[in-house]
Amino acid sequence: QVQLIESGGGLVQAGGSLRLSCAASGLTFSSYAMGWFRQAPGKERESVAAISWHGGITYYADSVKGRFTISRDNAKNTVYLQMNSLKPGDTAVYYCAAALSVASLYSEEKVGSWGQGTQVTVSS
Repeated sequence: QVQLIESGGGLVQAGGSLRLSCAASGLTFSSYAMGWFRQAPGKERESVAAISWHGGITYYADSVKGRFTISRDNAKNTVYLQMNSLKPGDTAVYYCAAALSVASLYSEEKVGSWGQGTQVTVSS
């Protein structure tokens, strides 16, 4: 059974930083692309960032480019999302996701597994 457990969310002021972590189990982590999605109240879930199984390919939504960095540690079965220069518009529930390729993480339809989500709230 695949489990993706997110942590690191919280309340931060605009301009601040947070680091999200997602610990994976029940899958061969090093064989999967990993990604982060987010869903704000009243909005659809959107892809934020993704990383290939080897870490050599990354994807970022235009809205977070230059501010967010995705990384992974295959030895720890963990993927991270470093979020800097946070804005109130980044407020959302952030979800970890696993899929067979980075391209499969551009939208939620091809995601194989989801975490339960972690709340990120950015105050102005």
